[in-house]
Amino acid sequence: MKSATPKVLHEVGGRSLVGHVLAAVSALDPDHVVVVVGHGRDQVVAQLAQIAPDAVTVVQEQQNGTGHAMRVALEGLDAAGIELDPAGPVLVVAGDTPLLTGATLGSLLDVHAAESASSTVLTAVLDDPAGYGRVLRDPATGHVTGIVEHKDADDAERAVREVNSGVYAFDVEALRDALGRLTTDNVQGEEYLTDVLGLHVAAGLAVAAVAAPDAHEILGVNDRVQLAEARALLRDRVNERWMREGVTIVDPATTWIDADVVLERDCRIERNTGLHGTTRVATGALIGPDTTLTDVVVGEGASVVRTQGTDAEIGPGATVGPFTFIRPGTRLAAKAKLGAYVEAKNAVVGAGSKVPHLSYVGDVEIGEGSNIGAATVVVNYDGVAKHRTVIGDHVRVGSDTMLVAPVSVGDGAYTAAGSVITDDVPPGAMAVGRARQRNVEGWVARRRPGSAAAEAAEKAQASGSATAGTGEGSTEGSPQASSAEASGHRPAHSTEGKTE
Repeated sequence: MKSATPKVLHEVGGRSLVGHVLAAVSALDPDHVVVVVGHGRDQVVAQLAQIAPDAVTVVQEQQNGTGHAMRVALEGLDAAGIELDPAGPVLVVAGDTPLLTGATLGSLLDVHAAESASSTVLTAVLDDPAGYGRVLRDPATGHVTGIVEHKDADDAERAVREVNSGVYAFDVEALRDALGRLTTDNVQGEEYLTDVLGLHVAAGLAVAAVAAPDAHEILGVNDRVQLAEARALLRDRVNERWMREGVTIVDPATTWIDADVVLERDCRIERNTGLHGTTRVATGALIGPDTTLTDVVVGEGASVVRTQGTDAEIGPGATVGPFTFIRPGTRLAAKAKLGAYVEAKNAVVGAGSKVPHLSYVGDVEIGEGSNIGAATVVVNYDGVAKHRTVIGDHVRVGSDTMLVAPVSVGDGAYTAAGSVITDDVPPGAMAVGRARQRNVEGWVARRRPGSAAAEAAEKAQASGSATAGTGEGSTEGSPQASSAEASGHRPAHSTEGKTE
């Protein structure tokens, strides 16, 4: 992989390679799981502690082949005081085969039991079997006679297209006996687990083979190219499953859905969308296009368009986007809105409340039915600590308001556009925190003579088209200073003294 990350920890579809294998194995409800680790063991063991805490880890200090790894695994179980049921099979899987399914492994065990086999191998027929061990059969009976590794095979054996997957079921005692008789008499000088099957055949024991229903299931990952191939195959498998469950995926080729994502029927996933982690999308919700959600819960009938979100909740009927950034801890109640170019972090937005556009709301709690005007910023960080802002129900925050936390705005209150709010606002009050406007008459003519602005002003004055002023600061603090979207009508002008 040419990576600081151990191969089995590279991710596809929201899980590591070994995570996918363990998920397939867990579907069988095994009595014990043992993972043989070698390269990058500390990193691998750390992840196993998170995803498979009951698994026994055994270290293969020297990588002397798959047969040696199997012997180390059994010795590790013995050292841990775990006694295997002699009547139960031992299932062996490789840690880099993320497309394996529990159903296929279950079929392997069923055949193993039905044929009373000492060993059973999962196989597949490939157009290009290069690099894989070949499954050899008796031409007359079709019975498996052994497996030969690619490097040890002759030309006739390499022409065989049925390959070994590296997945087996073994009788416990027959396996132990054969492992004790393995040699390193091969090109690689290693103990091959594949030789166990030949030893069982030579001993007259039953050896069986099961073909994988989909040859892709056995594909291992040995480099970044194969990693990308596995990722695309898993994407297609997951997308097909959800579409057959009643989910609309407009463009499956550009839709990436992790293994642990949950989708309900009749939700719609538009193009260029990624759903990751434990994201859940309810019935009737629209996601995308151009949207990436990680660990986000989306409620019924919600719309999330051109948005990036992480660790958040979007309530039923809520609307988000376009070009919206939702950071961890954000929760939108029913029919709430985060509009274009809005960033929210650790924000609670009440039912029916809106942050329509061009705003930052961080560490804030917004009540029901409130409207946050364009270009509002919740100033939550003082350079040392984060502070919280509380905005009540049915509040109208004027455009370009700075709310300097910690601060609260009471129910039904207004803030004037362009205000810097540093003190709490009582319920029903109008908060004004800005300097009075002052018009300096004739400034352009004096300071920018001959400019286009000066010429335009001169023409306007000459034609009498200049708008008469209403007096310095006459609209200071008036309700119309709030965002136009904050109120359903345009209030009448009022004098500064009256509004204050």
